[in-house]
Amino acid sequence: MREFTVRPMASAPHAGGLADAVFDHAMDDPDRVALGRKDADGVWHDVTSAQFRDEVMALSKGLLAHGVRFGDRVAIMCRTRYEWTVFDFALWSVGAQSVPVYPTSSAEQVFWMLYDSEVSACVVEHEDHAMTVGSVIDRLPRLKKLWQLDAGAVDELTRAGADIDDEVVHRHCRAVTPDSTATVIYTSGTTGRPKGCVITHANFMFETDTMIARWEPVFHSKRGDEASTLLFLPLAHVFGRMVEIAAIRGRVKLGHQPVMRANELLPDLAAFRPSFILAVPYIFEKIFHAARRKAEREGRTGPFDKAVDVAVKYAEAMEHKAFGLGPGPSAGLRIQHQFFEKAVYSKVRAAMGGRVRHAMSGGSGMDRRLGLFFEGAGVTVFEGYGLTESSAAATANPPERTRYGTVGQPIPGTTVHIAKDGEVWLHGGHVFNGYLNDPKATEAVLRDGWLATGDLGALDEDGYLTITGRKKEILVTSGGKSVSPAALEERVRAHALVAQCIVVGNNRPYIAALVTVDQEAVEHWLAMRGKPPLGPVDLVRDPDLELEIRRAVVAANTLVSQAESIRTFRILAHPFSEEHGLLTPSLKLKRKAIETAYTVEVDALYR
Repeated sequence: MREFTVRPMASAPHAGGLADAVFDHAMDDPDRVALGRKDADGVWHDVTSAQFRDEVMALSKGLLAHGVRFGDRVAIMCRTRYEWTVFDFALWSVGAQSVPVYPTSSAEQVFWMLYDSEVSACVVEHEDHAMTVGSVIDRLPRLKKLWQLDAGAVDELTRAGADIDDEVVHRHCRAVTPDSTATVIYTSGTTGRPKGCVITHANFMFETDTMIARWEPVFHSKRGDEASTLLFLPLAHVFGRMVEIAAIRGRVKLGHQPVMRANELLPDLAAFRPSFILAVPYIFEKIFHAARRKAEREGRTGPFDKAVDVAVKYAEAMEHKAFGLGPGPSAGLRIQHQFFEKAVYSKVRAAMGGRVRHAMSGGSGMDRRLGLFFEGAGVTVFEGYGLTESSAAATANPPERTRYGTVGQPIPGTTVHIAKDGEVWLHGGHVFNGYLNDPKATEAVLRDGWLATGDLGALDEDGYLTITGRKKEILVTSGGKSVSPAALEERVRAHALVAQCIVVGNNRPYIAALVTVDQEAVEHWLAMRGKPPLGPVDLVRDPDLELEIRRAVVAANTLVSQAESIRTFRILAHPFSEEHGLLTPSLKLKRKAIETAYTVEVDALYR
């Protein structure tokens, strides 16, 4: 199939902007709990729609008092936290545009984004961020204001705007139209300098209203309960921003968590108890591997692995039934599944707070078997696909017929087209307006309303999309064989001990790989085998570890022909990190940077 369209469910907005929802909801239902906010002692407190409206109004007036005007751009450099959401809606209330900046950005990255977008003001989280901006401020003549959240920025702005009448904000808010720019989000920049994606209020309204209309039933743990989600994705990323806006517009209780590390995230999931979550595959992998390590420590590896196998078979049988390919789970399989419910599956759900029955995953591909396991364990994970340029999701698996291993069908109102060379093209109300100050780059991806994504994919007979790679990442060996590295890398990374994998081989005689390991998983693996802790250098030379990683490579090679297979690999002593410029803030590999940093190691693979 070359093209598939799903009819729209949300109408295109004719007036207004994103901030209208804050004021409308406060008027309709002022006492409804709109957000949860954690205090300095770690205690969660409810925030009503009226309270949130008042905070947005107060901050809006403070921004006006400090000279922020309609159409101005204001940067936000911060982790995911409550104040970011207040600032977003305050800026949109006065017709200003937010420019998100990853809190881990280098000084030069910060300079480029603030310079290119011509921001007039900047909000940072703490002193380190302020120093980063301060180190380049002499090259930013348009930047007039710098506010620091941890130094009382919200109180300062609130006091400054105390004498401004509410009607002034309302006049600004009424002037916002759907085609007004809401935000400029800079791409992660896996290659080259980041480009600013201009996203309008209409783009985000179409995107979020569509997601709410189609997927709202799965926001709940059970019918009639309060919908809530804990946002731990970076708000500097389009996925996180989409979740933020959809929660406010969809009347979903929203909480914020700034750290995606399991040891900090899991306690907040237990305390906040969301009814559904939105995450990247990394989170689901961590939850699964943590559960298996716990079972191994307790001497229950065999039963756990059996429970996994039963969950996968059960979910696969249910999937076949949904597509009319089978009768569903057999009586024997249902009994086995019920047996493991209390012993295993309920504990996996408990790690996510206990109420989660549905989740959405994006950002990268999820292993089909992992998705089937979670389905069998009682958590349906709807995998989707999108880009910054498509205001987040462009496709997603529908609630009633999830096809694991795919990124689903086009979201309602969207068309997916597969070009002759296999490139995925998108058309819909969520497609962005273009790149800021870069008409040449805009022309390269926007073609008569179609977005050429740069990703390669295929549509099946039911319109489900599978992403097979990225055009710029195709490797061509010296023998002329074209290889897409994504599937190989994902399969190797599925091994519990593997943190990252990058496949190399461009203009080389064969395909090879560099692999990093998950330190926590390896420490557990060593302890369970009675082996002493090993330093990074000794670890990569350990023959037992090499054998384990070889098993992961062999499993990956079953996906491809011999000419496309990984012939050799090397385990690295340290993981690729964002701090060393080897990962984007959304954890994607910077291939050229990695190959440059590890030139010696790559060359050694071909000796």
